[in-house]
Amino acid sequence: MGRRRKQDPEDMSPQDAEGSEEERDYSVRAVERVCLILNLLQESVDGITLNEVAQTTGLPKSSAFRYLWTLENHRYVERDEEGGLFRLGLGFVGMQSRHLEILRERARPSLEHLRDEFGETANLGLLDGDHVIYIDIVESRRGVRLAASRGDRDPIHCTALGKAIAAQLPDERVRDLLKQTGLSSRTGNTITDMDSYFEELAKVRKQGYALDDRENEDDGRCVAAPLLGTHLPVAISISGPSSRFSLADAKKAAKTLIDVASGIATNPVTASAR
Repeated sequence: MGRRRKQDPEDMSPQDAEGSEEERDYSVRAVERVCLILNLLQESVDGITLNEVAQTTGLPKSSAFRYLWTLENHRYVERDEEGGLFRLGLGFVGMQSRHLEILRERARPSLEHLRDEFGETANLGLLDGDHVIYIDIVESRRGVRLAASRGDRDPIHCTALGKAIAAQLPDERVRDLLKQTGLSSRTGNTITDMDSYFEELAKVRKQGYALDDRENEDDGRCVAAPLLGTHLPVAISISGPSSRFSLADAKKAAKTLIDVASGIATNPVTASAR
């Protein structure tokens, strides 16, 4: 007797659905295609074209457009009419907020450990638009300390957090961000021209960490490492007064910071963060 063709669950009758487990096929091609499209959108920084969606899914362009149109109607995709690009939409904002909450809870013990080991403030920052926003801070216990407040925003060109995140982005995206914000001088050490900034990013990529050597504040020094593998533009840092947190101290802390960042990005979520 020949092997029976497996059916899509949507085409099954109740009698078919009662068949043995090994005869069932729960994959739904339409859902698989939606997952392919969303994965493609997630991996893209600048957006994707209709052609890219069609090629990835193996769909005709007309069918690919119908998928995107449906996702756009549910706000999971947004379309740039001028450039013809599709990006993840606002429908994911609530999900991202939960992702950030989980990340913050996961990172908190590590930030406290960094604060206690080095005696300086530890930070968790996220690229929000064209600035870095501080989403968690564990302040130094010392009377004199360098610390922002949760929710504060800083430019990407003069902060270690900003450089660590920017080094993971495509150069064109970074260039666009800098055109929006400019490279204003915050101190005498601030990098204020595009070419020098990209040279700095090349150094960050090679070293695995970024430094702010009195570039954002005259008496401030900071070292940061990106949280790779989180699918979010985030980084952690240690910051302190430059009079106490020397350049040698910052470079020494960098190795620990890279290891801690790797652990935060790969460790499973703790029970309290579920």
